[in-house]
Amino acid sequence: MFPVVLILLNLNYIICDTDGGKAPRIPLNDGSFMPAIGLGTFLGFDENGQKEVREEEVEKPVTWALNAGYRMIDTASAYHNEEQVGRGILKSNVPREEVFIVTKLGLNEQRDVVQSLRGSLKRLNTSYVDLYLIHNPVALKPDDSGFDIIDYLDTWKGMEEAKRLGLAKSIGISNFNISQMERLLSNCETRPAVLQVEVNLNLAQNKLQEFTKKENIALMAYTPFGSLFDKTGVPPPPRIDDATMVELANKYKKKVPQIALRYLVQRGISPIPKSVRKEKIEENIDIFDFELAESDMITLSQFNKNYRVVWPSFWQEHPYYPFERKENPDNNLFKPKSK
Repeated sequence: MFPVVLILLNLNYIICDTDGGKAPRIPLNDGSFMPAIGLGTFLGFDENGQKEVREEEVEKPVTWALNAGYRMIDTASAYHNEEQVGRGILKSNVPREEVFIVTKLGLNEQRDVVQSLRGSLKRLNTSYVDLYLIHNPVALKPDDSGFDIIDYLDTWKGMEEAKRLGLAKSIGISNFNISQMERLLSNCETRPAVLQVEVNLNLAQNKLQEFTKKENIALMAYTPFGSLFDKTGVPPPPRIDDATMVELANKYKKKVPQIALRYLVQRGISPIPKSVRKEKIEENIDIFDFELAESDMITLSQFNKNYRVVWPSFWQEHPYYPFERKENPDNNLFKPKSK
């Protein structure tokens, strides 16, 4: 356990002077402490589907991030980059015990959780992960050939076993909705410590955050920039050049993406912004030397349009699909490796 040096009551964080990082840590319901920001490593999609991971494309950013003061790295078996994450950690100046490693159980791995985690550990070159998440309540067959119907309650029993074996210090879930979490909480021995979902200016997830606060489950945000860098004109504002965002950035002498990340952090949410550019990685964690005024937090909250950037409707016929259903799903985009 990390020693408490200073408690920030308004954010429910602790400042730790032993891990050498820039970010405070959030106490989890199992006694662990999770950094308030991390590096995301999913590279996204291109016209051919999920992007192939090139040599050192993830390894170098992981090393840069840790040397810049990050202490949390997020990956998943579905990202096909766990080996590079492990090498990046090894090449940094940061000892393993100071790094909070997050990985996720693949949609096609839910029939044998412990064995799947052992595979991730081998690729990461570590004996344990700090946080292991069910990537999605949707399950796919081992060969990704179609849906597999596996009750996520059964999957969770495997997660609990992984924690008992010491292979994961904390366990949690990703992409679960409120009703699914209620069912899980009513039928588990170990409560999930973390929920990872999309949260950003376009998708505030207010009801979900209210639920997780009530249940003492930490909230982690993927896609924390939302539509900030979108060039299609389809999603609602804001964009990187939005007048309100630029005004706030000038007011606090920061960049627009830093304002977006700071907004999430002040809501008590841990963002995991991704980047493969050293200067952007360093910029994204430089958000702990200022605080947004309450009036500015209110201004930023008004961008919420409940607009989802990550919406894998090609899975929506699965009985455990967690999101809203589309009238015309993107069935031609069946990408089982999607976040």
